[in-house]
Order: sequence, then structure tokens, then C-alpha cells
Amino acid sequence: MSNDFNRRDFMKYAALSAAGAGLGASGVGATHVLGANQKIRVGVIGTGMEGRGVMAAFLTQPDVEIVAVCDVYQPNLDKALSDIGGKARGYKDFREVLDRKDIDAVVIATPDHWHALLMILACQAGKDVYVEKPTANTIEESKRMVEAARKYSRVVQVGTEWRSNIHFQKSVQLIQEGLIGKVSFVRMWNYLNLFPQGYGSPEDSEPPAELDWDMWLGPAHKVPFNWNRFGVNSPLGTVPWSTFRYFWDYAGGFMTDWGVHFINVVQWAMKVEGPNAVVASGGKWYLQDNTETPDTLQTTFEYPGFLATYENRMCNQNSNYGEHGNVGDWDVLRNWGMEFDGTNGTLVLDETGIQVNPEKWRLGQKLVDRTPAMEMKGFDETYVEHVRNFLDCVKSRERPVSDIEIGHRATSTCHLGNIAYRTKSRLVWDVANQKLLQGGPEAEKLLTVEYRDPWKLRV
Repeated sequence: MSNDFNRRDFMKYAALSAAGAGLGASGVGATHVLGANQKIRVGVIGTGMEGRGVMAAFLTQPDVEIVAVCDVYQPNLDKALSDIGGKARGYKDFREVLDRKDIDAVVIATPDHWHALLMILACQAGKDVYVEKPTANTIEESKRMVEAARKYSRVVQVGTEWRSNIHFQKSVQLIQEGLIGKVSFVRMWNYLNLFPQGYGSPEDSEPPAELDWDMWLGPAHKVPFNWNRFGVNSPLGTVPWSTFRYFWDYAGGFMTDWGVHFINVVQWAMKVEGPNAVVASGGKWYLQDNTETPDTLQTTFEYPGFLATYENRMCNQNSNYGEHGNVGDWDVLRNWGMEFDGTNGTLVLDETGIQVNPEKWRLGQKLVDRTPAMEMKGFDETYVEHVRNFLDCVKSRERPVSDIEIGHRATSTCHLGNIAYRTKSRLVWDVANQKLLQGGPEAEKLLTVEYRDPWKLRV
């Protein structure tokens, strides 16, 4: 039997219970309370591709006014000002944005190595925060972000927007209600093929005149400018997105870029906050470029009662669920996604939708499905719904669907995967106390980072 679903059928699932959506029972204290019809004045820090995309979702909301945009790269700043029609003030220094008393909330969409410092300073300045994923570039920074949000009673939404998507919410509900039975294994993957040149190897050079390279580096090590480290407008013309993600000083490769979305859903669906143990293997073997993160990676996370694996490969983009695989009438090359393997069936999930493939069992002379086969197409409202949830919480002082604690737990799991890979160690993790029980001094060192002067991380 096959069940087909549409948007109307699933609207009733969009408003999940507080427990199901990962919300706390208590709200967030407020230094001031905005009226239901009052405009929320927003500043956007980081106006590259991702920042302008999030800003566009804010601009769809009638109770939002973008009053400030900030970027250290003038072309990005100019594009943001153009998007708003010149109705906001532009800044090169984020501190001028945080100093404005008329700003209620800020969007942080900078490279990852800036997230923690900016979010904590924003909380100290009395701003609510929408911060892009991953929360931070180390676990210790991420822990301090949670501490700051609670200390200063701020609403903080992390940009893991699948939490606000109807079909992701529905998939979590189906798993938690036992549709596919007991889940013993979850697989997550990102596949693409950039062989052999990868992102190329541009030479170090002087930064463009429109860029404040020292401010872009911020707390990270002082190094010469390189177009791949910066990740915008590479002269090689081979950069489809921000290549800073593939240098350890600024990010964690595909693991913290895409993996954090997947891990967030896994921990949500399985009602866990982190793995007990992590192992990883792989390497930078085939791509001939100057990036640092692996082109081939296999990571296994051991949770109570189930295993989850995350795979990233950059030299082959085919998957078991590609356009010639078992995907019904979906004409897609599913080179990224996730599957939950249960005793009654397998649930396959990505942004395009849900597919449930039943397990079989023999009843007399017949093979019978253990659960109904079903499909549900995905919806594209994710960013807008996630932003709307944040804005509603700014007014209500409730914790949002992707509260900083939730984002921190998902981000920490991804960092554990990278640490296991970089140290070639089996990590044993104390989930409750968020500390390593096994891994060695090299792994301990990677839990945190020393900031370059004059930047300091203080809560």
C-alpha cells in the first residue's frame, strides 16, 4: 500500500509540541518587551551570499526593519545596501552596529570563526541573535555561547532551519511514533565530484583594496591573503561557494557545514544530545588544491542503542538513492541526504522530501510490508518559517525551535567527528558534562582555540 501526502495534510503537524520541537518549558527573560505590532529593528553582520539570503527572509516579514548592514568587504556591503534599497546604514566595523541602542536583534552570518565572539558581544549589548550554523569553530567556544545567552537572557536562534520545515518535522514525528520500528542505524552523506583540481591553488597575494583582511581574520592566525581562504570571487573562477569552509582556522569542512544539519535532525528524532563515542578515518588524497579538510571522510558516532555514520566524498557523486535508484518518480540525483534504518522500514530524507521503504516479512506464502510505503514532497518555506519563529520569540521571550543549546549540541557532535579524524583517535564523550573521557592531549587541545590579540572571549 502506498500513501501520498500533500501540504494540507501536513499543516496540522507544523506546530509541534514544545517537547517535540526541543523547546524549553520556560521562556527567556527580557530587558524590554516588544508589542505584538511593533517593528523589530535588525542589524545584519556578514552580508555575503548566506547573509543576504537570510536577510531576504527577514525582509519578507512585515514587522521587521533592517536598519544596519555590516561587512569588511565593500562589494558585499554594497550588494546588501542595494538589496534594501538604501534604507539601512552600512558599516565596516561590527562594534558600531552593536553600539546602536535602537537595534533589537542582529543576524550573524560571518565565517564560522567569528560566530562565538560576535554572538557573545551581541548578547552583552542586549541584542537578540540569529546566528548561522555551526554555532562556533570549537566546542569550548560553543559552550560559552550557551552560557552567554542564558546569562544575559537573550533569544538566540541558530540557522539550522530544517527545524522549521514541515516535512522535516513530519519525519521526526514518524520516527518517534515508531512508523519504521526500532532505529539501529542512521546514515548521512554528502557526495560531489571535484576531481582533480578541486578548488584550485591560487597564490598568496595582497588583499583587494575593498577588503579589510586583518578584520576578516579577526581572532584567527595572522596569515597572508589567499583567495581560497577568503572564498569570494576567486580569480580561478572555480568557486561555487565560500571556500573558507575548507581551512581549519575558519571552519570544519563539510562536517560542520552540512553535517551539522544532518546531526541536528538525528539528535532531534532520536531524542539524544550527543554521542558516547566517535571514530573517523579518511584523508586529503585526490584533490589538487590548497584547502586543508579531507576529500574523503567516514565518521561513526556511537549513541545509546544506535549508530550513525556521516560520509563525505568529493571525488564521486553517485549514491544508492541517485536518479536511477529506488526513489519512485523523483527525478533527482540524491548526492546528499540521510536515511534512518528501522526494524520495520527505512526512511530516506532530504530537502526534496521523505520516502519510506518498508521492510518485508513472510506471512504464510506471502511477503507483507512491515509498514506502509509512502512519499512526501518537500517545501521551500524553510528560511522564512525559521526567521518567523525567531521574531515571534523575540516578542514572546520563549526559546526558539533551534535554540542555542540545541545548535550547540549538534555543532559539538560535528566537531567531535573532526577531532577524531584529525587525531586518528577513538573519542569517548561524556554527554552530560560535555567533556572528553578518552582521546588524549591532542584531542583535548582541539576542543578550544587561542584567540589572536586583541580579541578575547569573555562571558
